[in-house]
Amino acid sequence: MLRLHDPHANDEEPPMRPQFAVGQCVRHIRYNYRGLIVSMDARCKAPDTWYVKNKTQPLKNQTWYHLLVHDTPTVTYAAHSSLEVLIEEIDIRHPLLKLFFEGREKDIYIRNKNPWPNQV
Repeated sequence: MLRLHDPHANDEEPPMRPQFAVGQCVRHIRYNYRGLIVSMDARCKAPDTWYVKNKTQPLKNQTWYHLLVHDTPTVTYAAHSSLEVLIEEIDIRHPLLKLFFEGREKDIYIRNKNPWPNQV
C-alpha cells in the first residue's frame, strides 16, 4: 500500500479531544449543510486516496465525524475544523435516523447500540 506523507499530521502527537458529541447537530462551515453526528474517529481514518480527492484537505490529526446530512440521504465524513455547533434546534430528516438513534432529548439525539459500519 502506498502511504502518502501528510506534512500536517504528526502521528506522535496525540489527537485533539472531541469538541462535539454523538447526537449533536452541527453545520459545515464551508458548505453550509446541517448534519447529525452519528460516529467519530480520533483522527482521519479515510484512505489516502479519499483524502487526496478531498477539496479542502483539513488536518488529519483532529477529530473526524460521520454525519447524517439533514434533508438528504447523504452520509459524510468531516473534520472538526470544518464544523460548528448548530445553534438552531431542528428535526433532522434522514433515512438512517431511526437505524442509529432511538429518540431525542432537547437538542441531543440519543444514540442506540447499532454499530456504525467498521466499528464492530
